[in-house]
Amino acid sequence: MTNQNTPALLQKDITDQVNGKLVALKNEGLHLPPGYAAANALKSAFFELQEVQDRNKKPALDVCTKESIANTLLDMVVQGLSPAKKQCYFIVYGNKLQLNRSYFGTQAVLKRLSNVKDIWANVIYQGDTFDIEIVNGRETLKDHKTAFENRDNEIIGAYCIIEKTDGERVLTTMTKNEIDKSWSKAKTKNVQNDFPQEMAKRTVINRAAKAFVNTSDDSDLLIEAINNTTANEYQDENERKEAEIIDEIDQNANSEILDPKPVDVIDEPQASGEVEEPFIEPEPQEDADPYA
Repeated sequence: MTNQNTPALLQKDITDQVNGKLVALKNEGLHLPPGYAAANALKSAFFELQEVQDRNKKPALDVCTKESIANTLLDMVVQGLSPAKKQCYFIVYGNKLQLNRSYFGTQAVLKRLSNVKDIWANVIYQGDTFDIEIVNGRETLKDHKTAFENRDNEIIGAYCIIEKTDGERVLTTMTKNEIDKSWSKAKTKNVQNDFPQEMAKRTVINRAAKAFVNTSDDSDLLIEAINNTTANEYQDENERKEAEIIDEIDQNANSEILDPKPVDVIDEPQASGEVEEPFIEPEPQEDADPYA
């Protein structure tokens, strides 16, 4: 299925759908982050979508169903994400568009949960001093000392801390073997080889988020959108895109990213119809971790 509308008409049509559904969700209790401009995020999303192609180099806006584009953009807005801030990106599978979070996006989403104050991750290098202990049955960071020169040493693990609003800190740790097992599901290791520190952080943040999100008391609408996006994250194509984001941020470390000007926006039909010969990655094995 291809979209026959001109890009401008297609953008207006889909934006109207998303905006209509968003209004309904707000009436059901959905709250967007303070200062988040859905119109700006949608504007930047369509700007980026003009550059997204499928594996046959066909434009995403031509090959993806209008319903899948609308559903994807709705999930983006519900999570309060913006492509302009490199918090999310888009991948084409067959004639369906999928939304994927960068690890910056995962951090932003977790901070939206009502009981989360902050989240961060660190890499553990050979030569570091790293100690954990069990306090009241929960793994707790006791000490982590490192040195600047250790960054050139072998990575031996990573950890993520989610700080709750009540001051409790929830620790998630992964050894390098556990990280390697997660990375083994990717067809290529170029991303991990080029950006091992950032990808190790991404892996442990996603592992921490997996357990934390579904124990949250926040809106089911937000949790559903988070889980919809998380379920897309095991495909190796996303690892490649993640590397592009990290590389771009490295190259523009001193430049400020601004949201584009707003556009008038957004009822949204559910995705339906048969997929014509889509490219679909193999399903993960039973013991695979689709969130890492």
